[in-house]
Amino acid sequence: MPVTTLDKTTALVLIDLQKGIVALPTAHPSGEIVERGARLAAAFRDHGLPVVLVRVTGAAPGRSETPLRGGELPADFAELMPELGRAESDIVVTKHTWGAFHATDLDLQLRRRGVTQVVLAGIATGAGVESTARAAHEHGYHVTVVTDAVTDTDPEVHRIAVEKIFPRLAETGTADEVIKLLDRQDR
Repeated sequence: MPVTTLDKTTALVLIDLQKGIVALPTAHPSGEIVERGARLAAAFRDHGLPVVLVRVTGAAPGRSETPLRGGELPADFAELMPELGRAESDIVVTKHTWGAFHATDLDLQLRRRGVTQVVLAGIATGAGVESTARAAHEHGYHVTVVTDAVTDTDPEVHRIAVEKIFPRLAETGTADEVIKLLDRQDR
């Protein structure tokens, strides 16, 4: 279902828009994803709503058939993209697995602020974004995924998440649709 409403206590959660992730080859230009994330962040800040900037610094230790990329991470790997215009009021969450809820204080930070809905954007659609959407749904939040502000390194994984997974967990919409709903709240 396309995005229909935003709760008065909605938070934006931008996932892994950091130098080391944005530098990966993606299905959609990562610069466009960062730009839309920055526009969303500015709009949420303008409306006095929480902005959460999530970054990843590690990976779950379990085995999988697709091994992680090896080697030393660049020193600036976890630096958030400067285009996001990090504000003092932003909540920064550092995670060590795909999802932003697992082993972090994200749920506590949101509940302290009375948040009932999360709007998700970032990279990668089928990893950090999907894992966070699933956990948010399981935690009882209303979830919205901004479909033109997410991408993945694998176009097919992105397509399946957007077309098949997110509609079961969330409403979906574009950055412009979400910003329009924010503006409508103030009337």
